[in-house]
Amino acid sequence: MADLKFQRNFGIAAHIDAGKTTTTERILRYTGMIHKIGEVHDGAATTDWMEQEKERGITITSAAVSCQWNFPTVLGKETPDTKKYSFNIIDTPGHVDFTVEVERSMRVLDGLIALFSAVDGVEPQSETVWRQANRYKVPRIGFVNKMDRSGADFLMVVKQVKEMLGAKAVPLQLPIGAEDDFTGVVDLIKMKGIIWHMETEGMTFDEIPVPENMLEEANEWRQKLIEAVAEYDDKLLEKFFDDPSSISEDEVHEAIGKACIDLSIVPMMCGSSFKNKGVQTALDAVCRYLPSPVDIDAVEGINPESGEVELRKPDASEPFAALAFKIMTDPFVGRLAFFRVYSGRLDAGSYVLNVRSGKKERISRIMKMFANKQNPINFIEAGDIGAAVGFKEIKTGDTLCDENYPITLENMFIPEPVISVAVEPKTQVDVDKMGMAIAKLVEEDPTLRVKTDEETGQTILSGMGELHLEIIVDRMRREFKVEVNQGAPQVAYKEAFQASIQHRETLKKQTGGRGKFADIVFEFGPADQEWLKENVGKHMQFVNDIFGGSIPREFIPAIQKGFEQSMTTGVLASYPVESMKVRIFDGSFHQVDSDSMSFELCAKQGFREAARKAKPVLLEPIMRVEVITPEQYMGDVTGDLNRRRGMLEGMDSRAGAQVIKAKVPLSEMFGYVTQLRSLSSGRASSTMEFSHYNPAPNNIAEEVIARVKGKAKE
Repeated sequence: MADLKFQRNFGIAAHIDAGKTTTTERILRYTGMIHKIGEVHDGAATTDWMEQEKERGITITSAAVSCQWNFPTVLGKETPDTKKYSFNIIDTPGHVDFTVEVERSMRVLDGLIALFSAVDGVEPQSETVWRQANRYKVPRIGFVNKMDRSGADFLMVVKQVKEMLGAKAVPLQLPIGAEDDFTGVVDLIKMKGIIWHMETEGMTFDEIPVPENMLEEANEWRQKLIEAVAEYDDKLLEKFFDDPSSISEDEVHEAIGKACIDLSIVPMMCGSSFKNKGVQTALDAVCRYLPSPVDIDAVEGINPESGEVELRKPDASEPFAALAFKIMTDPFVGRLAFFRVYSGRLDAGSYVLNVRSGKKERISRIMKMFANKQNPINFIEAGDIGAAVGFKEIKTGDTLCDENYPITLENMFIPEPVISVAVEPKTQVDVDKMGMAIAKLVEEDPTLRVKTDEETGQTILSGMGELHLEIIVDRMRREFKVEVNQGAPQVAYKEAFQASIQHRETLKKQTGGRGKFADIVFEFGPADQEWLKENVGKHMQFVNDIFGGSIPREFIPAIQKGFEQSMTTGVLASYPVESMKVRIFDGSFHQVDSDSMSFELCAKQGFREAARKAKPVLLEPIMRVEVITPEQYMGDVTGDLNRRRGMLEGMDSRAGAQVIKAKVPLSEMFGYVTQLRSLSSGRASSTMEFSHYNPAPNNIAEEVIARVKGKAKE
């Protein structure tokens, strides 16, 4: 078994265009996995292998690659202490439309390189990525990229990470020069300069004394670094007060590593991936500071049989447990499931239990992934990431485990879709093909939802944004050869209730022989705020307050199921209900005529009657919008956002441009990018991500309801 101390599972995540894929290419080059660097703008990057990724120069699906790095080395040369470190790296997308790709990667990674652009600093998607990393408690290193670009400012970005992300960012380096003069960095731990050689693609470098003009600044930042680290280690604190120069390099590295794993500090580094500077020092930092699978606590799970919490240590001798975090359909291999092994060992050809479905599955082959290429392996052990073929049924987030030791690992948080589009096949031949294509795409992408419009018979695809749906339709055409007509994008509205009411519903049906009888008395209304905070991702708060057997216990699940199913179509315009609370406290039953079906139907009937009285409202998705514009267009841009019912939340200046933040309803944002270009002569840019749902104003709600009802009449 490989020594897990030398294993690192980390991801690279950031805002659009911060240089994630470019950095991954450099890592693959320096670790000897590729011999020619592929550039994103040429469509030749290893991890951007999909046609759509090559054309658009963006990452759409997260790609996993494995490589090895020798560490420590002296000036890049191996020494007797050098060890081979194994890396599993996941390159993630930056567009908010593909946020689930980042989410599922975070769930299975032990560490993260958070990339920032030295010019743009902390951008909206950087904040989203940071929140995702906080959710899964992922230790991270900050790497400020693009130091060669005009307007680059390393310390400005460090300050923004502190202020905007609330992180204790501690620089480990200072740049030597910036923009065109960026030549290297000062290592504040060694107090040496590092200058990379351009002619060797940055493979080699020299160490130089700290430039004289930087000595004062370097000493000041080194002092801050030692202070930040000394706070974390009492022995260092004593040394710091007695004689700061007695603190050794190794002690500093060890303390930074502990503080980084504990999420107390974020070590900050800088470089320019495109110009081949700084990537190797970042890889050394991954080995030094990011945790190995052994440094992280044992993973917690629930035993599905007893409901007790169980632990699985990262050890090959423990029972096997893994989490499937991504499904991909490969034209040659079929369905591939990516999974992270938390404990135990899995051999190719053996069986595992899928806890969700309760079925045994035979894993015919196990692979190490290299972007879209597979390298078969005979077995996989704790702490590693791989892919397997042979599953009959699997979904993102399924736990795979030893059938004698079942365990359910915590699933991922999947955001709700906010936008939908109607699609229909162009010809009869496309009908079956479309069904198969959608089934495969939904399997791969948990944020893609599909339903059939009862009235029109059209298929409605719902997703995270216009770009997301555009890519899905494009993939249907190219990968599955399905021609479809698509409608205009529609907003995914929801419904909610504002008042709590009490209601009695009785169901009586007598049609010869055995009848149907159910009677329930319940309180109905909005869910409690406290409950919603504690149960993120859940929608129905169900309280059973029946005592004394007025309704037998075995009928309660049927009542709950009836209400849950009713939530998919609200009473105003058949949109799903965001959240609600149902408290059952009385009722009656008939010895002969009552059964589970009767109580389920009674609950559905009760929902329709009570929902009309509980002051239903229409909710619309509100987006967090950030626009970066030259100052002369400020008035036009803010005026346009106001016309779109936007609530301006603040203005700020960044690198000579104005940044406008606003919350705007999604229904007003269709075609915004084109409008913004014409307002600003193409010089402004915007980003948008989902914020929350809000009640729609009366005139908008009436319009939407009338439109839905008009469609139904047609």
